[in-house]
Amino acid sequence: MTTHFGPHIRHLRESKLKQDKAFSLRQVAKRLGVQPSYLSKIERGTESPPTEPRIRALALELDTDPDILLALAGKVSADLQQIILQRPKLLSDLLRELKSLPDHALLRIVREVRDGDW
Repeated sequence: MTTHFGPHIRHLRESKLKQDKAFSLRQVAKRLGVQPSYLSKIERGTESPPTEPRIRALALELDTDPDILLALAGKVSADLQQIILQRPKLLSDLLRELKSLPDHALLRIVREVRDGDW
């Protein structure tokens, strides 16, 4: 089990709860279609993170990025898995080269790829 996923979920939910009582453990669990005890175990880290669809629903519920939650859960989204499977060697080499770059350099590369004229 990952150690960061559950506490992060709890932090997000409790932050929202301060502003809106609809974010109690019971109410969030009900909207997700799970038992409150199950969500509690996830938040405490005693239960493994849920499946990708449930993590995506949780991200939507908590208004956060699903890719971040998936990463904290030790998972990679199905769409990214498909992209990697199309060119595994090239993309794994790229990620290994990028791992040591500072954030500002990565942001520059992302912007260049997104906005570039190829």
